[in-house]
Amino acid sequence: MTAYAMAHVHSVEFGPDIVQYLERIDTTLDPFGGRFLVHGGPVESLEGSWAGDVILIEFPDDAALRAWYGSPAYQELLPLRTRHMVADVMIVHGVPEDYRGADALKH
Repeated sequence: MTAYAMAHVHSVEFGPDIVQYLERIDTTLDPFGGRFLVHGGPVESLEGSWAGDVILIEFPDDAALRAWYGSPAYQELLPLRTRHMVADVMIVHGVPEDYRGADALKH
């Protein structure tokens, strides 16, 4: 089942560390099949309010996501981001291709 690393970014202090992080992150994703689906940009709120940016990275499955996050290559980069970004970061899981909204009632 597809898994996603998702971040709600509240603020970023843009500088050399963030530049280095952005220049190097893709090489940490590649071995685990990770790829950006959303990387900031405008957010239009249809209901409620939203402040900040969204980052969404897709992985083939939960194991790949967790292996990437715990990898030495990513752990080396992580402080470059966390020292300069306030964000909520989470793992969310996809649903099967044939999933329907009423399937939530089966649990």
